[in-house]
Amino acid sequence: MRCPFCAHDDSQVKDSRPTEDNTTIRRRRQCEGCGARFTTFERVQLREVAVLKSGDRRETFDRSKIEQSVSLACRKRGVDQERIDQLVSGIQRQVETAGESEVPSSRIGEMVMEGLRQLDSVAYIRFASVYRDFSEARDFEEFASTVQQAGGNGAD
Repeated sequence: MRCPFCAHDDSQVKDSRPTEDNTTIRRRRQCEGCGARFTTFERVQLREVAVLKSGDRRETFDRSKIEQSVSLACRKRGVDQERIDQLVSGIQRQVETAGESEVPSSRIGEMVMEGLRQLDSVAYIRFASVYRDFSEARDFEEFASTVQQAGGNGAD
């Protein structure tokens, strides 16, 4: 594993343990070059899945893109990182176990929307504003009213 501090190629595993939900292995490593310690996470990848983007482009499924989007939507909302990780792991599992080698990005976006709707209503609206490309304040108002009518699950 390459050191994030000095880019040395070799590191030694000092400690390994599963995360609380047993979907990931947390490893503490020490760089053999500079001696710095860092943490890595190891997850099972069931299959290679391509994401169909607009214009018939294809990309390899990248969990970190979902993590980044969900974390940004939940920023300053008091949502535990563990709950974000569980949401992202659930989406990844759905994508990888669907049995398809290609999945439309719109389907992944809808999975994220559904997960955020249940997790936090403000994060849900934040994500929807980008995902559904809100262009005016009225778009926010209309969408927020549908969230309120549906009961607005999550921390408000």
